[in-house]
Amino acid sequence: MQPKSSHTNISSEMRSKVIIQQVTWQAAEYQLRAVRTPVFIEEQFVTPEFEWDEIDASAVHLLAMYESQPIACLRIIHYEKIGRMAVMKHWRGIGVGAALLLEAIGICKKHGSQSIYLSAQTHAINFYQKAGFKQISDEYCDVDIPHVDMRLDL
Repeated sequence: MQPKSSHTNISSEMRSKVIIQQVTWQAAEYQLRAVRTPVFIEEQFVTPEFEWDEIDASAVHLLAMYESQPIACLRIIHYEKIGRMAVMKHWRGIGVGAALLLEAIGICKKHGSQSIYLSAQTHAINFYQKAGFKQISDEYCDVDIPHVDMRLDL
């Protein structure tokens, strides 16, 4: 069952059934595309040519699932950069993204990273600051969306 309207319809029982798993592009491409296509390509108008790149094949991916539905994802590059974080619209604002980010930070720590970097859309700066990230650049445009670079020292 997927929520129909806003996150207020998502029960705590549903939230407790969200599972975050580490996957490879080769094993979970279909599910990863099922999250990133509606979020980046349809909502944010990122071109498919930009969204799909060769980095996916070698990145570590985290995938959040509710029952058999993919609901959120991100990728980790060389255990030092987090990117392509996406949460399906009806699952935003209830902690799924924060749980995904904390899992990614834990994986990077376990692999000995000293710092983690990411390029944050400006509307998400506060979200990343709550996890300890600090803004380290001025605002710039990437795929016509305002971004800043951020870093978390471990």
